[in-house]
Amino acid sequence: MSGVRHLAPLAAVGLAFALGAAAQQSDWTGFGASPELPAPKHYLIPTLNIAPASPWAPGEAPTAAPGLAVSRFAEGLDHPRWLYVLPNGDVLVAETNGPGLEKPKGIRGAFMKSAMKTAGAAAPSANRITLLRDADRDGVAETRTVFTQNLYSPFGMALAGGQIYIANTDGLVHAAYRRGDTALASPLVRLTELPGPPIDHHWTKNVIASPDGTKLYVTVGSNSNVGENGMAVEAGRAAIWEVNRITGVKRLFATGLRNPNGMAWEPVTRRLWTVVNERDELGDDLVPDYLTSVRDGGFYGWPYSYYGAHVDARVKPGRPDLIQTALVPDYALGAHTASLGLTFYEGRLMPAYRGGAFIGQHGSWNRSHLNGYWVIFVPFAGGMPSRGPQLVLSDFVDKAGHARGRPVGVSVDSTGALLVADDVGGIIWRVTPAR
Repeated sequence: MSGVRHLAPLAAVGLAFALGAAAQQSDWTGFGASPELPAPKHYLIPTLNIAPASPWAPGEAPTAAPGLAVSRFAEGLDHPRWLYVLPNGDVLVAETNGPGLEKPKGIRGAFMKSAMKTAGAAAPSANRITLLRDADRDGVAETRTVFTQNLYSPFGMALAGGQIYIANTDGLVHAAYRRGDTALASPLVRLTELPGPPIDHHWTKNVIASPDGTKLYVTVGSNSNVGENGMAVEAGRAAIWEVNRITGVKRLFATGLRNPNGMAWEPVTRRLWTVVNERDELGDDLVPDYLTSVRDGGFYGWPYSYYGAHVDARVKPGRPDLIQTALVPDYALGAHTASLGLTFYEGRLMPAYRGGAFIGQHGSWNRSHLNGYWVIFVPFAGGMPSRGPQLVLSDFVDKAGHARGRPVGVSVDSTGALLVADDVGGIIWRVTPAR
């Protein structure tokens, strides 16, 4: 990404509202196992800087890293956010958006609502799971069917015990699946409710099955930035839940995770890892999103602190008792990058990436220079991140500062190619070795 930052001050509210492109990030500030954490800054009204949505023209594509190539696996989708690859190679795509129930408050809320519309994040939800099939294995899905529809802001999907599980924004539902099905043959049944409306600030709910298939793990984001709606509405949120797959009985597995999304099992240790969107409005380089292993019973700070014991003074009253127990995340992913997608690579098509993590970074809004809007790779060794991040797909933002796409979910298809859901572009990108 390249370009010039453009700021248009709105004197009436003292707001710096920026719509521009990011400078090329060369030093990876705020990434790694020991990120630099500057002093926090406080604003009456936050910096808003979002790349306006302007989808790809025919023939355009993001830039793949050296040695890689990128192509269109499927296009013309309605806000594709999340991916799940079935055992027979079929690809499920959640075409979805938020339920739009949150009511912005005051001038700040009105400007943020306008900014989300500019970013292409305010469209009605298709509420649909679509199945894509590439039967001839040529890298392009030639068959597209409605797998199931009339859902409620669906996001995560998982297959376990012959059942497909779908995480709606208000609950986990399931139905029987037979290998090769192009549509669900039976109605969806609710397994358990999840914290959702009426506010539902972070609406995305992801689900992943345990390696033995007996449990499900479900992410639930917070109902606010840092508890400004009161902690009563945060009950059961900013957390990962463990759900019994048969009974639906659930318990809190880990808490203090502001907005966890992608989850995956690390292939060496088989520990659960997640990517988390951290809080906003503390400055350009606070607070970094992160990638971390998830400890059963662990508390990760939100909203009272970040990166361990770094107190967030905006949260009143504080909880020093909880702060002293807060775990430090394993690996920082840059401030405001909106890290969403996560998958560990275990394929053979791209051996240089085996064992490491691909991460989809949707892109910043609360930073004077854009951050994210790309797919990165974090190498692992011995079950832990071992080196700095590498760009895999970039140039989702053009030189004029427009977002032609924004990456979200990432998954690996049956051939070992990387698939990337691009919600603004309406495209599923496929990354393979260059010929």
